[in-house]
Amino acid sequence: MNSSSSPSFRATQHRRADAAAPTERLTSIRPKLEQPAREKPEQSSRGQRTRRTVDLTPATHRALDIWQRDAADRLGLARVTGQEVISALIELLLSDAKLSAEVTRSIRERR
Repeated sequence: MNSSSSPSFRATQHRRADAAAPTERLTSIRPKLEQPAREKPEQSSRGQRTRRTVDLTPATHRALDIWQRDAADRLGLARVTGQEVISALIELLLSDAKLSAEVTRSIRERR
């Protein structure tokens, strides 16, 4: 078989524009990764989020959907999301002592 007429299946090396640049060794990267946490730039509290989920009965889920549509209509919006509702409720719970006591009583009664 003539090697000049048969196709070559070897990977050809493509020369990139930065091919001449020196390769950074892993040992020089490791100290950058092992920096103490206090030296890392702080993210805003808005940037870090933690997900929480809630299990609802089908009836409660439907009722919440209806409430969200009604709230969207009252606010002149296309929709109000469950995320917005739960976030607003949590903010109210944490800032209103009377509501906090009411929620605590409700939890006590359900147990």
